[in-house]
Formats: sequence, structure tokens, C-alpha cells
Amino acid sequence: MSTARTALETEEHQALRAAVAALGKRYGRDYMTTVIREGKHTDELWAEAAKLGYLGVNLPEEYGGGGGGMAELSIVLEELGAAGSPLLMMIVSPAICGTVIARFGTEEQKQKWLPGLADGSLTMAFGITEPDAGSNSHRITTTARRDGDDWVLTGRKVFVSGVDIADATLIVGRTEDARSGKLKPCLFIVPREAPGFGRNQIDMELHAPEKQFELVLDDVRLPADALVGDEDAGLLQLFAGLNPERIMTAAFGIGMGRFALGRAVEYARTRQVWKDPIGAHQAIAHPLATAHIDLELSRLMMQKAARLYDEGDDIGAGEAANMAKYAAGEACVKAVDQAVHTLGGNGLTREYGLASLITASRVARIAPVSREMILNYVSHQSLGLPKSY
Repeated sequence: MSTARTALETEEHQALRAAVAALGKRYGRDYMTTVIREGKHTDELWAEAAKLGYLGVNLPEEYGGGGGGMAELSIVLEELGAAGSPLLMMIVSPAICGTVIARFGTEEQKQKWLPGLADGSLTMAFGITEPDAGSNSHRITTTARRDGDDWVLTGRKVFVSGVDIADATLIVGRTEDARSGKLKPCLFIVPREAPGFGRNQIDMELHAPEKQFELVLDDVRLPADALVGDEDAGLLQLFAGLNPERIMTAAFGIGMGRFALGRAVEYARTRQVWKDPIGAHQAIAHPLATAHIDLELSRLMMQKAARLYDEGDDIGAGEAANMAKYAAGEACVKAVDQAVHTLGGNGLTREYGLASLITASRVARIAPVSREMILNYVSHQSLGLPKSY
């Protein structure tokens, strides 16, 4: 498929895109489905991507990263996804956790975590969602209280990806403001084997190498340096991680949509029922063309969000990142649906590798925030309409 994306990208970005696409092609969808079927993890692809410098391309050079930003990291995830082998933990480990530590962590925290996150030898999970809070971060009940020089965390988290393979989880908790008595968000690094830190795997219909977990924090005692950044800047730090999460989720959705569309276009070019390939018929061709347009438009907004974020415009990036995530989620679901429909019965076979994406594509719509909450954000923040909640 031809694409207009290169006109807006630097030569370095084009080269990165081509190199990652070549890596993804060497693994592809067959690798991913085999890993899922055997209950394994994407260790080989993760290690090779790390060795080539792709996992830490957004992290500072002085800590072993590539010195780039979300523009570069989103290219990596998109191209791996377009090859059929996306790495979901890229959204969590280098994008959220790596960014938060790089921006707000102490020097000791940066030295301890960033080189490993960059070279893939360390991974981190991210825990924010709670059973009774959903998208309302103000209802988070996981609390952290001081006990001498230590912190003690108590609470629950759900839908936390990759805790079983992560060396630590960046947990969003709330501490009490001594002046006002109100609870404010704070971020804590919780090692996987910390006493009182329990996990239960959630039985998902979604088939992916990365498993989902419920976490229970039962008086988890942490040293003072487990707190990331300033105790009084929790919201700033939190949203510094959530904007990259939305940008990378957009990349995840765009990559998956491109993979599905590529399979459908290839099929439509060669599948012949009457005298011409089915792709010659507008009932097949036009919906595929529409899906391509929607994916390209989504990428434009993702590129805008990444650029604003990398330039330090957190407010502007917040709006663009939410819009990009919304647009990519919609485009991904529509592309997958149309791809399956184009292949007919073959779209539901394991051989063509599209049926499993019917469930997987919903992730880009649902996580990390629903499309309805994004519409709320745009209604209030962009349009200035009153809140209903």
C-alpha cells in the first residue's frame, strides 16, 4: 500500500520506521500466535528490539537510551504492530514508567531503572485502575501512609499488564496532605517480590502474551526512596505518564489496523470468484479505502500529540493524545472488522490470523480510558461545555 506518511517525517524517522518494519517482518503474526498458543512471552522479540536500541529510543542518552521521544517510540510500536507482532509492554515499561522516572525521578532512581528499561533487561508494570474507581482517578482508594522513614501501601488494582514478568510496578496511590487533610495522588515503585504484594491473574477472553492481573497491596512496606518525584506534584507526574500511554495506545491501534488492512488488501487483489478479483468491486474496495483514510488521519493526530509532548507542551499534548487515542481506536476496530468481512469465512480461520484481532482491537477503544471519557474530556476541555459529573 502506498502511503503519504514519509513527507512529514525526517530521514531519521523514515530510516527508523524501515528498520523496525524489517525486524517485525522477521517475526510476524505467526511468531505472535505461536507464543500465545504455547503460553509463552515475546522474549526473543523483546530482546532483539532492545539490543537494536528500539525499546529505549525515548529515554535519555546519559542513561543508555536513544535520546529521542514519543515520536520515535510510537514509530517502533506502530511498525511492530503493522507486522503483526506488537509489544504491549512498550506502552507500559519505557513509555509510562520510563518517562515518569526520567522526568521526575531522583538521580538514584534514574541510575537504577533507566539503563535496564532502555536495554530491556528490566521491565516495569503500571497500576492505576481500581475495581471501584474505573476512570475516576479521584476515587482511587490505594493509600500510602508514612511510618517513620518508610511508606506503607494498602489497596487493590485491576487490569495491570505483565506483572508476572515485570521487575517492579509503578503504583498510583494517594497520600494525605498534612495541611488540608485531602488525599493527593503519588507514584511508588513496588518491587515484584515485596512482602504483601499479591497478584491474581484475570481470566481474559483476550488472547495475548501479556497477562492481566489483579493486585492486592496488604501493608506493603517501602523505603522512602520508593516515592517517585515530589510528593506535592502527584497530578503533574501522573499525567506526564498518561499522555505517553495514550500516544502509544494510538500507535498500538494504528499498527493493528494496518496489519489487518494489509491482509485484506492482499486477499482482495488475488481472490477471484467471478472474472475479476474481488478487490475490483467497489463494495469491497471502498470500505478498505475508507479504513486506510481513517488510519492515516489517526496517525497525523498521533504525530501531533507526540511532537507537542516531546516539545514539553503537556496541556496541548493532553488534548491531542486523547484525540489520537480515540481516532486510532475507532479506526482500528473498523479496519479489523472490514478485513474479516473481506475475507468472509477465511477471516475467521487461524490460517489468516484475523479472527483473534476482533477481540484484541477493542483494547484500543477501551484502554487505558474509554472513548466516552475522551469525549467528556473534549467536551469540557476543548469546547468548554459544562460537566455532568
